[in-house]
Amino acid sequence: MSVFIFRRFLTLIATLVGASLIIFLVLDALPGNAAQMLMGADASPDAVRALAAKLGLDQPLHYRYVHWIAGMLTGDLGNSYAYGTPVAGLIAERLTLTIPLAIMSMAMTVVLALSAGIYTAANHNRLGDVGVMSLTQFGIALPNFWFAILLILLFSVKLQWLSAGGFAGWDESIIAGSKSLLLPAISLSVVQAAILARVTRSAVLEVLREDFVRTARAKGLSERWVIGKHALRNGLLPILTLLAGLLPAVLGGSVIVEYIFGIPGMGLWVVDAINQRDYNVILGVELFSTILVLVGLLLTDLSYALVDPRIRYE
Repeated sequence: MSVFIFRRFLTLIATLVGASLIIFLVLDALPGNAAQMLMGADASPDAVRALAAKLGLDQPLHYRYVHWIAGMLTGDLGNSYAYGTPVAGLIAERLTLTIPLAIMSMAMTVVLALSAGIYTAANHNRLGDVGVMSLTQFGIALPNFWFAILLILLFSVKLQWLSAGGFAGWDESIIAGSKSLLLPAISLSVVQAAILARVTRSAVLEVLREDFVRTARAKGLSERWVIGKHALRNGLLPILTLLAGLLPAVLGGSVIVEYIFGIPGMGLWVVDAINQRDYNVILGVELFSTILVLVGLLLTDLSYALVDPRIRYE
């Protein structure tokens, strides 16, 4: 098992290095000048060049990349051009919103998807199966930003149960902060839950057709035990694979959802950074998001080995 973990960790490091290079090159190729954006359109060329030199933007590309990597290894992601403060501190501040939002969204996704997938597999080709699968088809086609607007119209404008936007703050209370993130989390989870529910249904149905399941039923085991103990456990691999792929979707979707609900998390922040050409902020956020995704993939690989011991021995 230790060799398996070590090999996966080396793969993670190599992927992170390659991703950091691609992110840096893509940002450098984007049109626009950070110094010009900060100084304004009416700034003189001399003032723009002076600010670019101060920010280190006049240095060669390879030098800036090596300097950025060296700083990253020591936890220094540079300073924000717009705020003049360390990027690492700004990321840590906004993670207090983005991480809880992602956790709430993933928890809702797993609960809704597994419940719907197991229910439809247990009631295959019945009315409940057809109805739930029709809803999941609608959920897959539903854009999360449009669904977010519908949630605001229903729960904020019509019923006035929840706030239409903003964040109450964790200092006020955990309940108030969680209520502020409830609608964004629901809007993020619906599409992912619809996809995962269909995959769960297919995986469980495939296992239910196996001979060992028929043997378990012949021994007199209850249907709940057969599905929960045998079918779901043996069908977990495709479910875990999709769960690992949903993490980037949640992080990417949070950019739009946070913008719609006015939540000052990493999503709203990175939109402002792109508009201001605040490269250090964009690099830091993208790198951190990449690390989160890679760690999620690593945990998925480890969960594969726990679910199916044959994997770690290959």
